[in-house]
Amino acid sequence: MEPESAPPPPPTITLPYEQIYEMVTAEFSVEEGFIEYNTPTFYVKRQPNLKQAFVRLYGKLNDKQLVPILRERADRIVLHVVSKPPVKRGNPMVNIALFIATVITTLITGYLFSSDDAALFPELMPDPWIGAVMFSVAVMSIFLTHEMGHKLMSDRHKVEATYPYFIPGLPPFGTFGAVIQQKSLPPNKDSLFDLGISGPIIGFVVTAIVTIIGIRLSVLLQEVPPDIPLSPLPELFGVPLPFLFGIILILSPPAGSGSIIWLHPLVRAGLIGMIVTMLNLMPIGQLDGGHIVHVLFNEKVKVALALLAILALVLTGYWFMALLAFLIARIRHPEPLDSVSKLSTSRKLATVFVVIIMVLSFAILTPVFFYAHIFQTVSNV
Repeated sequence: MEPESAPPPPPTITLPYEQIYEMVTAEFSVEEGFIEYNTPTFYVKRQPNLKQAFVRLYGKLNDKQLVPILRERADRIVLHVVSKPPVKRGNPMVNIALFIATVITTLITGYLFSSDDAALFPELMPDPWIGAVMFSVAVMSIFLTHEMGHKLMSDRHKVEATYPYFIPGLPPFGTFGAVIQQKSLPPNKDSLFDLGISGPIIGFVVTAIVTIIGIRLSVLLQEVPPDIPLSPLPELFGVPLPFLFGIILILSPPAGSGSIIWLHPLVRAGLIGMIVTMLNLMPIGQLDGGHIVHVLFNEKVKVALALLAILALVLTGYWFMALLAFLIARIRHPEPLDSVSKLSTSRKLATVFVVIIMVLSFAILTPVFFYAHIFQTVSNV
């Protein structure tokens, strides 16, 4: 049997050990310090300000192109100092090209639906390009603010991250959203929580604004034009119940089958924003919801929540997303640099808002059918 080989040595640390020792002892009470596999390693005592001390050390070492890693080992706290991995800079032209491509695909998607409206309701949609532009601007704004929430929070916590990469798509969405790539680990559980929650919150706020404006611009038609098909049609989306409540409260449609609601293109954009927010908050892998549950629960609870989320996607008809979520759930979530300190109480309380947004955005199958921007008979609402 061959002897177990030692792990490969990390990149050479240029800063002298003595200087690193001084920086560590300025923040921690060190029990023992030594070199382990060419890595400065320290056993430190537990202290009330452990989290704050690590953040301060992280800031100091980060300026020296070094990274601290805090772990528990056999009931002791061990601190490693390693070289900061080199970050490969992305080509901003790729971000710009994908942004332009997604603007085009969302414009095409908006035009397809708006042209249906223009044919059926020329007085409401005289030019389909107007609806296309409004749809595209609204969708791009929702995704841009969502991802920039992540980006700004990454900058705040000194986490290396790219600018958003937009993903063009086909109708009925016109896009598969946008992503930013994190190229370094967050300092602690607080920063990982902030990275997960920042995008959905600001994205949901923009989605709500877009949806309300869209509903205000929608029109309740008391008489159904004779050329409007009202036979049952396959539904394109599950519809969040608050979305329906907003339509009922703002437009106040009367009960009965003699009326329909023409939905403005902004409403469809808002609906897409709600669905994407819901999907992002699924407690799975490295989705936004996965970041949040990773710092809140142990491994067994995280596995159970992921399975429940996948089951919910299946039951609500999101078969493709359920398959994608299953694949994402199989990838192990990386730990923050400091996995010892606990999540702050204020952030634990903020989880309530995450649950509320999740519930409000969750797409529940309803008897409402979509045809372009037209609700079928109001009696179905």
